[in-house]
Amino acid sequence: MISNCEATGPLPTPSHPTAPCTATAAATHGNGRRTFLRTALAGSAALGAALTLGGAGQAVAAPSRPAGPGALDSAPAATTPNQALKRLVAGNNRWRAGTQQHPNESAARRVAAVSGQQPFALVLSCIDSRVPPELVFDQGLGDLMVIRSAGCVLDSAVIGSLKYGVLELGIPLLVTLGHQHCGAVKAAIQAEETGAQLPEHLDYLVDRIIPSIDHTTTGEAQVDATTNAFTRSVRDTLSAEVDIAPRVADGRIKVVSARYQLTTQRVHGLA
Repeated sequence: MISNCEATGPLPTPSHPTAPCTATAAATHGNGRRTFLRTALAGSAALGAALTLGGAGQAVAAPSRPAGPGALDSAPAATTPNQALKRLVAGNNRWRAGTQQHPNESAARRVAAVSGQQPFALVLSCIDSRVPPELVFDQGLGDLMVIRSAGCVLDSAVIGSLKYGVLELGIPLLVTLGHQHCGAVKAAIQAEETGAQLPEHLDYLVDRIIPSIDHTTTGEAQVDATTNAFTRSVRDTLSAEVDIAPRVADGRIKVVSARYQLTTQRVHGLA
C-alpha cells in the first residue's frame, strides 16, 4: 500500500513578504503567463461559466452547481497531501477487493464538471493499458489529473503538464506510478545488453531509463529493481523542479513514488 498516509493538520499558509519593484514586475509577468495558460488550456470548455482559477492552492470560484450525487466539491483544493493519499489507498483497496464504488460518474457530475475541475491528485503513469490510474484507484470524473508516458519518462511536455496541475490547480499530491512487467524498462535493459539501434523517439525513452538499470540482478528481478529505481528518480527530479520544490518544502504538495503489482493489483509505496 502507499505509505505515509496518516492524516495531519491543515497545511501552513506560506507567508508573502513585501517584494521590491523588480520582484513585483517579475510576478506580474508570471501572472500574465499563468493567465495565458489558463486561457489556452480551458478553451471553450467553460461554456461561458464565470470560472476563476486563483493562485496555486486557492479554491476555485465557480457558479452554482446542481445538488445531489456527483456534484463537484465546492472546496476540494483544501485537501491535504495526506488526505489525498488516503483517498488513493482506499480506492486501491476497493479495486483489489472487487468492491469498486465507481464514484463521480453520474449525469449530475458530468453537468457539474462543465464549470471547471479541481482534481485532488496528479498521477504520472506508464502508458501500459493494464494500469489505468482511474480504475486502479477507483476514482471518477474530475478526481485525478493523469499524465501518461512510456515508463513514466519525462520530457518538457510531461513536466509542463504536471506543473499546470501543481501551479494552476493547486493539486496537493503528485504520484509517479511504475508497474510490474514494464515494457519500456525491458526494452532499455535489452538495448543496453545488445547495443541494438532503436527507431527514432523510442531511443529517447530507453536512453532516459538506462542510467537507472540495476546490474546486481537479472531477469524479472532486474526489471523490477530497475522500474523501482527509475520511478524513484522521476519522483526526485520532479521534487527538485524549481516551481515544485518550494511547495514540497512548505507542505503544500507531496511527491511520492509507487508501483502497481499486476499479479495482486496492489499499489506499493516506494521509499
